[in-house]
Formats: sequence, C-alpha cells, structure tokens
Amino acid sequence: MNDFITITKALADENRVRILTALEDRELCVCQLIALLQLAPSTVSKHLWILKQAGLIDLRKEGRWSYYRLANQNPSELVATTLSWTLTATRTCSQTRKDQEKLQEILKMEPDELCQCISKQ
Repeated sequence: MNDFITITKALADENRVRILTALEDRELCVCQLIALLQLAPSTVSKHLWILKQAGLIDLRKEGRWSYYRLANQNPSELVATTLSWTLTATRTCSQTRKDQEKLQEILKMEPDELCQCISKQ
C-alpha cells in the first residue's frame, strides 16, 4: 500500500507528470528539463527526487551531469502499469504536445551550452 500512496502523491503534480511525458523514449539531463519546464533548478530537482523516490524514474550520472529516464531496470508491476497508464492518458493533452514541440528545440542545443546558460540564470 505504501508504494501505491507514494506513486499517487508523485503523480499529483502537473510538472512531475510533464517530466514523465518528456522522458518517454529518451533520457534527458537536468538542464534540459529545467529549460522545458521553465522552473528554478531547485524546484526541478525536488520534482525529480520525488519521482525517483516513487520508483518512476532512474538516474544516471556521467561526470558532473545527471541524466534521468523512465524506470526501466526491472520496474515493479505497479510502476510499469503506472507509467503506461500515465503516458497513454496524457498523450493527447495540449500541454504534452506543446512540451514535445519545445523539447525538439531544446534537443537541438548542445547540452554543455544549455547547461551553461541555465547555470548563469
């Protein structure tokens, strides 16, 4: 029951759901997510921590960069079902479409350049 409650709480925020939809089929660095959401780095980090605690995303560190992706290393049935349902339910939302368009522009930028721009803000 605890896992269910933790996952439900993680999904109770629009920005966290937006992060999940952005991570569908790809891995993104924190700077790319900050650029997408237009939120303070600390706010995005808190959202990522909540999603990770719920088991919905995985973290990979490479040097000073942190990359996130949907949980795919043997996720529990509950996590796999939750991710599938969330991504299916939000696929046709206008915000998801806007985010996917914005993400295509963000992905054209070099991650080093993008992260430097964000760290100067």
